[in-house]
Amino acid sequence: MYTTLITPVQLQQLIASGTALRVLDASFELMNPDAGAAQFEDEHIPGSTYVHLDHHLSDKTGSDRASGGRHPLPSRETFARRLGELGISNDMQVVVLDRQGANYCGRLWWMLKWCGHEAVAVLDGGLPAWKAADGAVTSGSSPTPVPARFELHPPLAHIASTHEIAEALGRPGLTLIDARAPARFRGETEPLDPVAGHIPGALNRPFVQSVTADGRFKPAATLRAEFDQLLGGRDPASVVHHCGSGVSAIPNLLAMEIAGLGRSRLYPGSWSEWCNTPGMPCAKG
Repeated sequence: MYTTLITPVQLQQLIASGTALRVLDASFELMNPDAGAAQFEDEHIPGSTYVHLDHHLSDKTGSDRASGGRHPLPSRETFARRLGELGISNDMQVVVLDRQGANYCGRLWWMLKWCGHEAVAVLDGGLPAWKAADGAVTSGSSPTPVPARFELHPPLAHIASTHEIAEALGRPGLTLIDARAPARFRGETEPLDPVAGHIPGALNRPFVQSVTADGRFKPAATLRAEFDQLLGGRDPASVVHHCGSGVSAIPNLLAMEIAGLGRSRLYPGSWSEWCNTPGMPCAKG
């Protein structure tokens, strides 16, 4: 079972072994929501299926959403149905990838854990690494998946709500890590949300610091040293990750797990929910 990362060579071996497997491509561009699907049509791993951030991994219109913000989480029940429609069953190994340094496929990785599916891993380095390892690619649309039955299990990843964070703000039991770019964190610019700044007391670690220039995650020892320095003695178990809308926070969350620091909680509504909630304090600088 692969539960964090899988290399291109390991995925090639897994495919050759005939293991029950689903490969999901979650490539996406925030400022051009149709770009990821076009990238998939251009080239993708044979047999893989495209998963769209807005259509599959968010629920902007449903009444049973699990969070607010710009990319609200669907309920676990709704997402379990979507997983079945994607041909995923509980006995399958799932591998997720993108072309953006795990920024978007990380959301899918986390949501499967949230629905109780441990056998999911991120293809380290995404499609570029796959191609560099002489992995086969094809173009066009992938066949419609054969529907499967996915049953919800107890969550293996957990969320923090706006209310929980507000109640614990300033106390030792809560450490917030914000994955947005420094200028957005400091409140110098805000291209997406109505208020600039950050949650008071949050630490800033842009998600791009968890991966190298080629989109692969840094070695575990390097990540451990970097997070130890950031936390400054704070308990890793107290960490809640967030960003603008609960998507780009996941590379940091995954990086902490790779570093041996456990699986932290996620604030899925993130800054976009916090700054739109009346009465929530906002800080700059």
